[in-house]
Amino acid sequence: MRGLYPPIEPYESGMLDVGDGDRIYWEVCGNPDGKPAVMVHGGPGGGCGPDHRRQFDPARYRIVLFDQRNCGRSTPHASDPSVSLENNTTWNLVADMELLREHLGIDRWLLFGGSWGSALSLAYAQKHPDRVTGMVLRGIFTLRPFELTWFYEEGASLLFPDLWEQYVAPIPEDERENMLAAYHERLNSPDRETRERAARAWATWEGATVSLLPDPERVAGYDEPDYAVAFARIENHYFVNDGFFEYEQLIADVGKIRHIPAVIVQGRYDVCTPPATAWDLHRAWPEAEFHLVPDAGHAYTEPGILHRLIEATDRFAELD
Repeated sequence: MRGLYPPIEPYESGMLDVGDGDRIYWEVCGNPDGKPAVMVHGGPGGGCGPDHRRQFDPARYRIVLFDQRNCGRSTPHASDPSVSLENNTTWNLVADMELLREHLGIDRWLLFGGSWGSALSLAYAQKHPDRVTGMVLRGIFTLRPFELTWFYEEGASLLFPDLWEQYVAPIPEDERENMLAAYHERLNSPDRETRERAARAWATWEGATVSLLPDPERVAGYDEPDYAVAFARIENHYFVNDGFFEYEQLIADVGKIRHIPAVIVQGRYDVCTPPATAWDLHRAWPEAEFHLVPDAGHAYTEPGILHRLIEATDRFAELD
């Protein structure tokens, strides 16, 4: 089984002004003369971490990571309730990626995205196919209504009734017919206690269900108040706006990118982004290599998932 490469530190980093008062954090590590690749994190609102750098061979890749608007080390941070998310949209994030590519002097790069990162990678590639050398996508998420209903309204609740009780706890019973709307109100409440209680319930629901086996350490990370508020506010903002996509847009527009080499990796027991979406993408994009990992959930750190991801980046390192 392939595992993460050894820890590395960036050799370059900075803050990029993307307009609207927003600045995004970026960093580059690995080989300055290597194949350019950009790690597109999940959430939206998850931010990048040190282990994200380790999914690429540092001797062969110029590895770019960035924190999307209002999360991670980007500013202003969505943990502050006064920070507006009005300009935090999919298509502004796509434009941010283009601005970053130009800023770093990169002509074309490999897209590597999981979960929400798969959606943003698909959106970017469909907008700028001539700037993409290849794609590695994991835990496919396209923000179609049934995908959001499954995880936040009813579906996953039937598998995790104990954890679901904790998720719905901040919402009165008479408001639970529309959990996204009920959470939207509380996550943007001026009252700190209301906001943090809702954010921690939202975030820990996701943290507790992303892997096939429980991981208390991961859940604890999702429970940190500032992280939880930013993460939950941004996710909910995207979900109540259907990801800023037309209906079925990312699947419908696959024809624009079918010529791009790609690998799709999906956990069979992924509760957050069920395999049906990955399967639909696979059917629409038969040229892409497809792996349905039989003993994994959603998290990239699960052995079967990670093996396929590292295998893919190693292979893409050899391609022009």
